[in-house]
Amino acid sequence: MQVVLVGYMGSGKTTVGQLLANELKYTFLDLDSYMEDAMGMSVSEMFETKGELFFRKKEHFYLKEVLTESKNFVLSTGGGTPCYSGNMDAILENTPNVFYLKVSIMELVKRLGAEKDHRPLIKDIGTNDLPEFFGKHLFERSPFYSKATNVISSDNKTPEDIVEEIKTSLV
Repeated sequence: MQVVLVGYMGSGKTTVGQLLANELKYTFLDLDSYMEDAMGMSVSEMFETKGELFFRKKEHFYLKEVLTESKNFVLSTGGGTPCYSGNMDAILENTPNVFYLKVSIMELVKRLGAEKDHRPLIKDIGTNDLPEFFGKHLFERSPFYSKATNVISSDNKTPEDIVEEIKTSLV
């Protein structure tokens, strides 16, 4: 069985994915980490030295590789993964177990505001400007995220609560 988690940065994909994989006794894969290992450079380095177009092409390639070559895994995608190169359609063609971890703008501000320095996309954005930034991104990305077969509202839930909710929805 393949389980894929999608959602905006800070939605808990990695934390929930690791917990879920442990409970199911599946392999946990983080697409960004998988790419970093394969490419020998960080996602930030890929963006800085090769550009976003290069990154998105490689992201699509490695996503397809994971989906076709791996079995029994929980995959945490990057926040933008579903929005490019037909990636969401590719995910949905391979598994019915696609979960959008939906988080409100204010919850994202709370979660990500404290770790801005570790998030290249938002490190230079003022804290007061984060709600508008997240709102714009979510508006653009929601049509892709919403294609997921399952949507889990994640505000005010622990990662363990979300894992239990996912487990009851697995096909």
